[in-house]
Parts: sequence; C-alpha cells; structure tokens
Amino acid sequence: MKIRFLGAAGTVTGSRYLLTHGGHRLLVDCGLFQGVKNIRSRNWKPFPIAPRDIEAVVLTHAHLDHSGFLPRLMREGFHGPVWSTSATRELVDILLEDSAHLQEEDARHANRYGYSKHHPAEPLYTTEDARQVMKQFRSTGFDEPVEIGPFRVTFTRAGHILGAASVRVDCAGRSITFSGDLGRPEDPVMHAPDRLAATDWLVLESTYGDRLHPDEDPYETLAGVVNRTAARGGTVLLPSFAVGRSQALMYLLSRLMDEHRIPELPVFLDSPMAIDVTGVFRHFRSEHRLTQDACDRLHAMVTYTRSPEDSEALASNRYPKIIIAGAGMLNGGRILHHLIAFGADPRNAVVIAGYQAEGTRGDALLKGKRSLRIFGRDVPIACEVAQVEGLSAHADWKEILDWLRPVDRAPQRVFVTHGEPVAADSLRQKLEHELAWSAQVPEQDEEFDLD
Repeated sequence: MKIRFLGAAGTVTGSRYLLTHGGHRLLVDCGLFQGVKNIRSRNWKPFPIAPRDIEAVVLTHAHLDHSGFLPRLMREGFHGPVWSTSATRELVDILLEDSAHLQEEDARHANRYGYSKHHPAEPLYTTEDARQVMKQFRSTGFDEPVEIGPFRVTFTRAGHILGAASVRVDCAGRSITFSGDLGRPEDPVMHAPDRLAATDWLVLESTYGDRLHPDEDPYETLAGVVNRTAARGGTVLLPSFAVGRSQALMYLLSRLMDEHRIPELPVFLDSPMAIDVTGVFRHFRSEHRLTQDACDRLHAMVTYTRSPEDSEALASNRYPKIIIAGAGMLNGGRILHHLIAFGADPRNAVVIAGYQAEGTRGDALLKGKRSLRIFGRDVPIACEVAQVEGLSAHADWKEILDWLRPVDRAPQRVFVTHGEPVAADSLRQKLEHELAWSAQVPEQDEEFDLD
C-alpha cells in the first residue's frame, strides 16, 4: 500500500490523500484549496491522476476544505461512490450547492466587469454539477466497516461537527488512520472524539498544532457583552459560520436566557444556509450532546430570516436584538449589510467568536481597525468590538496529544498534515519530544510506501 499527499501538505486546506494497492485507488477527502490566491489556484490545475481511475472517495467530514472539490472531480471523470456518514452527506448537500452558487456568481461578476484573465470566466463547477455528484453518495454508520476493493474502511467519531469522522483503512494486514479534523473533549455541543485504536500509520491534522485554547468561559464573556449592549439599548451582531458555530451560539444564548443571565432579547438567525444546517442538527440528535428539550428550546427562541427582504427589514429595525449571520470572518454574507446598518452606533456591539484568518475583516477589527472597506466604501465602526474565545471546534495541541496518549502502541510513523507550516512542524516536534513517536511533515505530492 502507498499513500500520496495530493493536498493539505504545507497548508491547512485542500485535504486529499490517495491510497493505492495494486491497481486499486482510494481517495480520502476531496477538498478545495482555500486562502491566498496562489493556494486557491491549485483547484484549477489538472488532477494529478485520471479521476476515472479512482475506485471511490471517502470523506472525513463535510467542510469544503475536505469535500468541496467533489463536483469538479466528477466533472473530470470520477464516477465511483463517495462514502461518508449520513450526517456528513446531508451537510455536504447544503455546502456544495452554496459553493457552486457562489462560484457561478463570481464568474458572472468577473465577466460583467472584465477583471478575469479568462474570457469568458467559468466557475470551477456549477450548481448542476453539485447536484449530480450527490447521486454518487453512499452512507454508513460509525463503527460499521465498508469493503471497497481491497480496502476495509471504518468511520469513528471525531467530534468537530455533525458527522465528522476519523477514518481507518485496513488493507493487506496493515492499517492507516486519518484523524480528520478532531473536535474538543469538552465541547459544549459536540461529543468528544472516540478513542484512537492502535494503527500502523497515522495521518494527523495540525490546524491548532502550535496553539492552546484560552482558559476562558465563553458563557461568561458572551453574557457580559449582551448585558452591556442591552443596557445601552443596542443590537448585538454575531458573525458566524453556518456549520457548527451558529448552532453553538444559539445554544449558548438559549442557556443564558433560561438561567436568567441575560435578558430575553429577540434572536434572529439571518443565514439561509445556517437555517438548513440547523434542521440537520435537529434531525441527528444522537450526534451531539443536546437533549430533545434543548433542541426544541433553541429552535423556539430563534426567528429565522431566509429572504433578502426579511434581512433588509432586520437591518432597519432599531430595537435591541441579537443577529447571528454569516460569514464568520466577515469576508462576505449578510453580516456585512448589518455592519453597515449598525456598526457606526456606539450602542451596538459586534462579537467575534473564534479564530480570524490573517487579512480578514474580523482580524482587522480585533487588531483595532475602526473602518472597514465594504462594497467599495469605507464603513466606520464605532460600536463595541468584543471577542468570545473557547468556541473553536478544533482540538489544540495539548488536546491532540491527550487523544493520542492512551493508544496501545505507537504508530510506525505519523504524517502531520492540514496545518500551516509552523503549526505542522510544531506538532511534529511535540510528537517526537513528548511521546517519542516518529513523525514527519510530508510535502505536496510526496508519496510513501506503507510496507
């Protein structure tokens, strides 16, 4: 058996790992490259092998950096099955169609204003491509092995988001495990990752490989911001990601209201995609910690705003309230319209929850910038800017090591992937120094024999 790193090597996106045994090829994850332009441009390069030669794809979870290249792979000739957990399939259906729609919009905009070097500009894939690839999905449960040619594939819980899995592949008497994105052991919403079973090789994510989460109570921090803003008669803006973060924020707010720690302000979820994801969240209740009563309370507390007209009406509403809207790093979405409407008023607050990538508007606000360029004009930000930490869905380096320590025997080697170079190498060093495990950070397109 061989492994070839077609993505998530030297970068935190584009998760794609190719396993080969004899003439059989299995692709674990099929993600988009995201971030700066030279990384994103990899999505347009020819796939390193003929997609028609791939027997099947296995997904660890739904996030686009793990699933978002699937429609393009199909378009280039892949017609095999895509295996995932049931919740992952439901989320991918939502995320791929939204991704395709955004790409079609970007292509139309580029053609209208003539700023693309391609004439005409084309989307990476279309909404029809996204719909077609969903027909290739096959679902299985956790701990229910699937036979794919010579490969035996087993999904175990990874926490992180609904349906997220670590993937174990057994082949010819040997085993390799892909951690996927690991959740946190004490996440307020998601279950902790399942214990890692002994494995010959391990492919380990390192998103937070050089960071520790702060020792902060997100309930206390969020309650403080809401109470201060309510006392001023203001509106709280919560930029949020549609998958995971929006539902966690809704749960925190519902608990704070039930415990009478904040006033019962109107709460609006102004994100069609987050509304759809919340429906999946309620359907797969066994995938998270919340009781049925907690799910019902969360749903009853929130007003959903789907249409652009309802969103615009919300922006003109000056009564105290809480608005949860995408996108989480302020790099697009309806939250930008709300920033324009509410950002200049010091009675209001915008709450940044979680990590903000370098160069995003969220990062700029946390660094003290008080004017943001939005839709071609400078928008003053005079409202309170606060940060709630402790809501990350990724395990930090200590939590990753704690997940690894109970394993019965050390892997023959750990391949550290899915992290920026500093984070990946930092985790590699910790594996070697604290666990005395053999670890390596593979390079893009590097291949290894697993014998």
